[in-house]
This record gives sequence, structure tokens and C-alpha cells, in this order.
Amino acid sequence: MVERSIAWLTSGNNRRLRYLGVAKNDAWFRLRAGAVNLKRLLNLGLTVRNEAWALG
Repeated sequence: MVERSIAWLTSGNNRRLRYLGVAKNDAWFRLRAGAVNLKRLLNLGLTVRNEAWALG
């Protein structure tokens, strides 16, 4: 599962950065990692119950 997650984080050529500058690349990576984590939680059954998040 780890290899698949890393593959989702990287796109295409792993030796090139997506943007110029550290701040933009850091923001892109954090957004991408958050999206991958959210997708994983949804697949595990993340739902809202009584106005709180819960894993089903």
C-alpha cells in the first residue's frame, strides 16, 4: 500500500519539481498529500454522524 500512495503523490517524472520556488512546491505537496489521505479515509468509510466525523 505504501508504494501506491507514493505513486499517487508523484506524477510523471520524479526528478522535476512542479513549480519554481520552495514555498509553491511545499504547498502543492501538502495539498496533494491531504487529498490522498482524504481519499484513503473515504475508502475506509469516513462519514459524518451527529455532526462529527467517524470511521464506519
